[in-house]
Amino acid sequence: MHPVFLTILKRLGLGVLTLLVVSMVIFSAVEMLPGDFTEAVLGQRATVETVAAFRKELGLDQPAILRYLDWLGSVCTGDLGTSFSGRDASGIDRSRPVTELIAPRLTNTLFLATFTAIIAVPLSLILGLLTALYRNTIFDRSTNITTLTAISFPEFFVAYTLILFLASLFQIFPSLSNVDENTLFFERVYMTALPAITLTLVTVAHMLRMTRAAIINLLASSYIEMATLKGTTKLNIILRHALPNAWAPIATVVAFNLAYMVVGVVVVEVVFVYPGIGQLMVDAVTSRDIPVVQGCALIFACTYIFLNLTADIIGIVTNPRLLHPR
Repeated sequence: MHPVFLTILKRLGLGVLTLLVVSMVIFSAVEMLPGDFTEAVLGQRATVETVAAFRKELGLDQPAILRYLDWLGSVCTGDLGTSFSGRDASGIDRSRPVTELIAPRLTNTLFLATFTAIIAVPLSLILGLLTALYRNTIFDRSTNITTLTAISFPEFFVAYTLILFLASLFQIFPSLSNVDENTLFFERVYMTALPAITLTLVTVAHMLRMTRAAIINLLASSYIEMATLKGTTKLNIILRHALPNAWAPIATVVAFNLAYMVVGVVVVEVVFVYPGIGQLMVDAVTSRDIPVVQGCALIFACTYIFLNLTADIIGIVTNPRLLHPR
């Protein structure tokens, strides 16, 4: 079997194992959340008997290991369970499937992440190449200072600063990103501009600095020196000789930041009241809606693991030592 194919299979197996461990962590963490859903719903009418009956109806009276195995089996079939949010003490069940709640929110989050990636990834790669090409110049130092300054601040600070200048003092963009399924495409782009700019400022520094470091590290290689002695221009050296061999570390940091754009949008979505999966998860934690919290956390974990596996596979297939083994 070819070493590339064998290595990819090992990475996929490790990804499945990682996802299994993460599912255990998610279930255990949700179990340790303070408060009880049944007592919160029943309120002052809660008695020992009514709480016990309500917990039995929801299946919360079973041992944790049985509930975990039942939840894991349902997840493997694509069923994330039923939300608790539609249940009340009157006995009327208006609950909805978790997938039905998550689907539109996940679409909104993926739209925001894609919009951000379209801006951040090309911008960071171009700036990384330019800073490597014009290393130790004013452009290089000013770019690094600007990006490091942006990444040093937390997301909510960057978000509120943008709201102050671009939505309050200069009313260019709306401060709240209230979109729904009826929002037109260009209106959606306009409404999500500030969250996308926030995520761009937070993530572009990582990709820029990794691109710059990978290119500069390769510029010290012997084959780069040979190309220089042949009279090849710096731009051609970087694009034709250094960049193809730098894809592995660059792809890793790009995939990591793409995962952050999906997984780490919780704070940004809350600040801009953006109806994404992060906002849904925060609301579910507040209302102690256990199935929704577990479903959102599992989707975050799957996204993060999948993108990191993608980065590993890109690093493997672009490795000349594995493509051409001796």
